[in-house]
Amino acid sequence: MKAKDRRWLVLGEDGRHIWLGRHSDPSDDDIHAAKEGLSAQSLGGWLVVSDGDYWDLFCDFVLLPVRRLCNPTEDFEVAKTKFLERRRKSQPSE
Repeated sequence: MKAKDRRWLVLGEDGRHIWLGRHSDPSDDDIHAAKEGLSAQSLGGWLVVSDGDYWDLFCDFVLLPVRRLCNPTEDFEVAKTKFLERRRKSQPSE
């Protein structure tokens, strides 16, 4: 059985993301900087925990929203769908 790979990320409404951490919770400063980055792009988003291997399209990859950042206008599920499509397109061709 493969070990879980839990990570923190910021997910923007458009499906783009940045990783915040893997082995520890993000600091208040990390979250503040992420909010500033979203705001500078006029985006809302979410602080999210992911679970699974980003590079393995055959494993379950779960996104769990923790809190809203910068008042997103899109629904989380819409952003999640956009993220998963970007993830699929970023995979190396076999």
